[in-house]
Amino acid sequence: MREKIKDKGRLEHILNSINVLLENKERYTFEEVANDSILFYGFVKHVEIIGEAVYMLTKEFRESHTEVDWDVIEGMRHVLVHGYYKIKPIQLWGTIETDIPELKPYIEQYCRESQSE
Repeated sequence: MREKIKDKGRLEHILNSINVLLENKERYTFEEVANDSILFYGFVKHVEIIGEAVYMLTKEFRESHTEVDWDVIEGMRHVLVHGYYKIKPIQLWGTIETDIPELKPYIEQYCRESQSE
């Protein structure tokens, strides 16, 4: 059973990985990441961390914050962990360029809300 008290920590983990991804996306080009397996799987790991932290959020939190499609994020985690051999660099990069920046303001808001609780 997941504990509600842990939602704050999970949100902080998500925000940390978002920040790492966005900062490093500025440091490396798509070609550099696609052609360097260590860089590539470093980016993959942070997307995985986001998915795992989402998976560990309580059902109550997810149900009360429906602005984010939690199931899609969790599904991405499953693909990255279980379908690691199918990961295409362009798909990962698209997630980092599009989905991660869209997710960030929501997670920042949820972190601020959790500090006032």
